[in-house]
Amino acid sequence: MGWKTLDDMELDGKRVLVRVDINVPVRDGEVTDATRIQRIVPTVNDILAKGGRPILMAHFGRPKGKVVLDMSLRVTLGALEKALGRKVAFVETLEGAETPTDEVKNAEVTLLENIRFHPGEEKNDAEFAARLAKLGDVYCNDAFSAAHRAHASTEAIARLLPSCAGRLMQAELEALEAALGKPVRPVVAVVGGAKVSTKLELLGNLVAKVDHLVIGGGMANTFLAAQGIDVGKSLAEHDMTDTANEIMGKAKAAGCDIVLPSDVVVAAEFKAGAANCTVAANACPANKMILDAGPASVQRISAVLGGAKTLIWNGPLGAFEIEPFDTATNAAAKQAAELSKSGALTSVAGGGDTVAALNKASAAEDFTYISTAGGAFLEWMEGKVLPGVAALEAPAA
Repeated sequence: MGWKTLDDMELDGKRVLVRVDINVPVRDGEVTDATRIQRIVPTVNDILAKGGRPILMAHFGRPKGKVVLDMSLRVTLGALEKALGRKVAFVETLEGAETPTDEVKNAEVTLLENIRFHPGEEKNDAEFAARLAKLGDVYCNDAFSAAHRAHASTEAIARLLPSCAGRLMQAELEALEAALGKPVRPVVAVVGGAKVSTKLELLGNLVAKVDHLVIGGGMANTFLAAQGIDVGKSLAEHDMTDTANEIMGKAKAAGCDIVLPSDVVVAAEFKAGAANCTVAANACPANKMILDAGPASVQRISAVLGGAKTLIWNGPLGAFEIEPFDTATNAAAKQAAELSKSGALTSVAGGGDTVAALNKASAAEDFTYISTAGGAFLEWMEGKVLPGVAALEAPAA
């Protein structure tokens, strides 16, 4: 990895422009989940400890280059000050940052208004990036979740100032490197979710890199259907048959074992407590739908996880939102958590549904690393170059 961390930077007396992601959920003017805010605290504290002055840049919502008052970052200020345990100066305009008041000059931490209020941000405009760069002496990117976007505050600015990764960005990159870059084998990937079509590049990349690929959820139904199996009323993409077969062919050539359900839990309707039964994967009744992997499949997944050294997880194994169709996901999650806690397994997970499923199974806290990123995590797993990461590796102009 060619990027620097905060440990490599001289920050004493320096203004440090920090790109963070505090795009948090808000209801009635109050932050309802401050997780993303809490995860930037180590970076801010380390900069302060090294004598630097953090100036935070962030986005909130999608204002599309215009000032939208309902998308002001001011709403995060209280939660940010609470997490940091200190006062944060808020600067409403870029002009206000360029000619700061004494209060802003003397503030330990400053938060700039929503960076996406400026059209130059999402256009990755060089002039806008240069204007931002004049606000600081050092650039620190702590927003891995925005690293897949080539925006002025994530890409162009990193080429204009001495740059480094913040603690959260560092942790994300190190975790993903451990999971896919230079993993300890055997490596298992668990990939679930509704559609194969949304994860084509992911599956194509993983079969060349992992030893076992466990496929669950609606995606598994598509792979079963591709083998000529009748999946009844199950969610499946029947137009993806050729693609699924192509992926299975690539996996075979690469020596990757694809694990599909051998038995399934079926029901006539998708609702909590619906009457259900377990049948062989090739025996789904025409009037029913597959909603979870069955006990034999769970046993097979358990054996695969038990022999693994590295796990990367994206997507649930079944309709985890509704009981009892969360059984397979819960069982696999709990086993992975136990193996991780004992030190036998390095486990990395990411994606909204994935994190929700692991939290529901009370397994998340024992995973080695849970990514806060959505799209960036997925694109990294797909083997794509992330502009925000690549820019950190480039020498400043």
